[in-house]
Amino acid sequence: MIPIVKPFLPDIGRYQSYLDDIYARTWLTNNGPLVQELETRLAEYLGVEHLLLVANGTLALQVAFRTFGLEEGEAITTPFTFAATPGALRWQNLQPRFADICPDSLNIAPDCVENLITETTRAIVPVHVFGNPCDVERLSTIAQRHGLKVIYDAAHAFACQYKGQTVLQHGDAATLSLHATKMFHCVEGGAIIFKEREALEKARQLINFGFDRHNVPAHVGINAKMSELHAAMGLAMLDIFPEILAHRQALMQAYQQQLSGWVTFQEWSKDSRNNGAYAPIILPSEAHVFAVMDALQAVNIQSRRYFYPNLAEVSVYGDEGICPTSADISRRILCLPLFANMTFEEVSTVSETVKKALS
Repeated sequence: MIPIVKPFLPDIGRYQSYLDDIYARTWLTNNGPLVQELETRLAEYLGVEHLLLVANGTLALQVAFRTFGLEEGEAITTPFTFAATPGALRWQNLQPRFADICPDSLNIAPDCVENLITETTRAIVPVHVFGNPCDVERLSTIAQRHGLKVIYDAAHAFACQYKGQTVLQHGDAATLSLHATKMFHCVEGGAIIFKEREALEKARQLINFGFDRHNVPAHVGINAKMSELHAAMGLAMLDIFPEILAHRQALMQAYQQQLSGWVTFQEWSKDSRNNGAYAPIILPSEAHVFAVMDALQAVNIQSRRYFYPNLAEVSVYGDEGICPTSADISRRILCLPLFANMTFEEVSTVSETVKKALS
């Protein structure tokens, strides 16, 4: 079988060396030395200053919203995303308003964002879809013009560069998912990158029940701390991540070469490079999606409709907006297998199966 995703596990000896340190110290959580080391090393690797590790990517969003006092009103986001994005907003009593996407980049369309701004809008929450950088300059201009915060859901944008620098430096904050299925993971984990140190320090209190340095609650907080065991996995992964990144990028390039002319690929920002986080293809119709999925399944290859459904059509979030481009793309997009130890032969097998289904 070729799975849609296969979590990468570093050499057990490498991971064990970090676990040995944990056992020697018996310091398991509460901002332990491995968490501190991973924060420092990740910030250096990613090229950011104010990075905070948390327990998962969804909590990263929630804590970021709470840090900026976003607890009521509306926030404009994309319907072409994972459920965590609008779910985190609703959890914080923020009403998501869905702005449509650009048909090529698949990212939120700035013009649609500005058209939705009202007196109750508090923030813009764009998503770097599949790691593809948003139009960060235009979104920043819109936010400044209307006095809004910008919090990027950058769950897929680990190691993504934009104009020679990390895309994670844009916005008032950007959040990462470090879940097991992501290209860099801590089994479970997340991170928040803040523009300002003051926001970082407030968030650090929020993830530890709101305690200040005197162990007195200065804010209404939550427990969102990363454990030492999860940080150990992150450190073991980071030791070898450059090789993982290069291989995934090469796999994605192989898909693009072998399926060129057969399917449509997401148009990547000209000022960035695909990080190989996902391998989405866009097909002519939903019927073609089903045909390709059936053909892949027949030879034991997994695929996934990602992102489907269009979240503007999901009533639970309370804003069933009209987003025709997102509605269309969500029905015609399919993610193919892509994982760290995938082979080029497997890419060829998948590609040939897709072409046969479309012939």
